[in-house]
Amino acid sequence: MEKKWTAVIEPQKKLFDLKLKEVWQYRDLIWLFVKRDFTTKFKQTVLGPLWYIIQPLFTTIVQTFVFGGIAKLPTDGVPQFLFYMAGNVPWAYFSSCLQSTSNTFVGNANVFGKVYFPRLTTPIATVISSLFNFIVQFVMFLGFTLYYVLTGADIQVTWVAALTPLFIIQMAMLGMGFGIIISSLTTKYRDLQVLVTFGISLWMYATPVIYSGSTLSPKLYSVMMLNPMAPIIELMRYGWLGSGTMPLMYWGISWITTIVVLFIGIVIFNKVEKTFMDTV
Repeated sequence: MEKKWTAVIEPQKKLFDLKLKEVWQYRDLIWLFVKRDFTTKFKQTVLGPLWYIIQPLFTTIVQTFVFGGIAKLPTDGVPQFLFYMAGNVPWAYFSSCLQSTSNTFVGNANVFGKVYFPRLTTPIATVISSLFNFIVQFVMFLGFTLYYVLTGADIQVTWVAALTPLFIIQMAMLGMGFGIIISSLTTKYRDLQVLVTFGISLWMYATPVIYSGSTLSPKLYSVMMLNPMAPIIELMRYGWLGSGTMPLMYWGISWITTIVVLFIGIVIFNKVEKTFMDTV
């Protein structure tokens, strides 16, 4: 009698065999990883999920004091606190996706070495876990926006705000793409992981998080907008506050960059997963 197996594990024969269908079949496992990440993050903490609110709030207060109060950087007529929070919230989500997924292979080596499942489920779970953080912070941002509107601040919500779901999806894709590329490289070169935090900090200053694109010269503005995160931050701020610029053309270029980076990342990730246990 011929036996029918529920799963067949075999080596990848093609470089571009991404096995996305198999990842979908393991969607329940993704949610288990999401739960694990949430529990692990706040285990043995005093304030627990309140850190979701405290961290961006204090970051915004410090930036308002330093860049708004001392450096006197212009904020396009928008209240300084709200201006900086509008940049911090999306940037925090992107940087969280990138930093967390960059540790995929090293951080999950014990699990990967014991049981088979599509390895791509772990970075996807990380991106979803970070999304809960973003939602809490974004709701807080909307609350402060409503407060300033009611107190008479010159804030205009534009139609670009309706594109927010696309911005979120793109940030997740971009952060995951760069993250899994770094994760694939750190299986052999561990010191690259040390540079991730430093690199993210430098990247933030190359992105209009603490300043507006409208304050830059046309030439510098064009160069900065080639940074795939720059149009997203600028458009989110324009959509919800009505300040800054509306770089839709550069956003299209940003989408092309995002798709290319994610595709390359998945290809490299699937290639490295076959042998990473020998080097991790």
